[in-house]
Amino acid sequence: MRKVATVEQIQQIAAPHLSYRHTDKPIPSKRKQARTASHTGALSDLRKHGLVENGGQLPGGDRLRNLTPMGLKAAARELGRPVGEMGDPARGAGRTGALHPMTVNEAVLALLRPKPDLSRLTNEPADVLAAAQAAVDAPAGLGTIASYATEVALPATGTWSNPGKGGAQADIVITAPEDGVPLLFVEIDNCFEAAQVLAAKIDKYMRFCQRKVKDVDGKERPMWRTRWWAPDGHRHGDQPHPPLLLVFNRIGPRNPGTVIAQLAELTQRHWKGTSYEGGFHMYDGKLPIVVTGMKQLEEHGPAGAIFRRFGRPQNQTLLEAIGNPRREAADARQQAEYAAHQREH
Repeated sequence: MRKVATVEQIQQIAAPHLSYRHTDKPIPSKRKQARTASHTGALSDLRKHGLVENGGQLPGGDRLRNLTPMGLKAAARELGRPVGEMGDPARGAGRTGALHPMTVNEAVLALLRPKPDLSRLTNEPADVLAAAQAAVDAPAGLGTIASYATEVALPATGTWSNPGKGGAQADIVITAPEDGVPLLFVEIDNCFEAAQVLAAKIDKYMRFCQRKVKDVDGKERPMWRTRWWAPDGHRHGDQPHPPLLLVFNRIGPRNPGTVIAQLAELTQRHWKGTSYEGGFHMYDGKLPIVVTGMKQLEEHGPAGAIFRRFGRPQNQTLLEAIGNPRREAADARQQAEYAAHQREH
């Protein structure tokens, strides 16, 4: 759920088939205007009812649309979420150029990868249909739009609704257990921040993940489990915290390769596992940290081998990077050997 977005970003998420329509218009601006006309009208109606407001203007001329407090409540009802989980309205984004919120939106699109409805493109030219078919045939993204929440406070002190100091704020939280991602925190970096600043953010994520509170049944649990579901079926002694994905968008002056190397060293105590005979590691109580680049994410999506987990030498798909495939393979070998031994006797 995005609190601030352009009309075109809303269209790309809500009605991706429109990206392949109106190709007969002579110039890009006319095509864009035609694609987004219905959403522009809908936003105008929402604005009349106090659910949406016009935000600032981006350098390219696009205007931002923000959810108002009343709009957040309406969105909570539509998504079936408590209002307290929606956070505060994203005010002032346009005044600062909205660079970070727009990058967050692009990351949501790259991870979600909405598929166009081909049945709504039957009268389009052959080359347009081919492009739409290629998008449909490409690997799927993660979850649905309801799987995404943005600007989510992760309190190290205080409560969900009134976070105290020392906690993190996740740019994106993804809950898509149907796609193998029960819970994933996502942090976006436009390459303006030093590794030390990012390491301090990761300290805050770790602080939140380690925090335990009493649940409604009186039992003490990790605080994140009181809000989100994740399976308990990890191997005994290998229960890591929910993974964190860092997406580097090379806009600012810092070299992401240099920053990533420094960051891995600065945060080693948080992510480094314990090696075991058999060529695998265990990550009990550790924070899996995975990195990728925005351009690679937009091109390949979560199914591409573009993700590097700290402590591993090679790129993997997202599911491999946040999981423990070597340990699973070792467990499978051990089970097969045990079954064979049982058959012999």
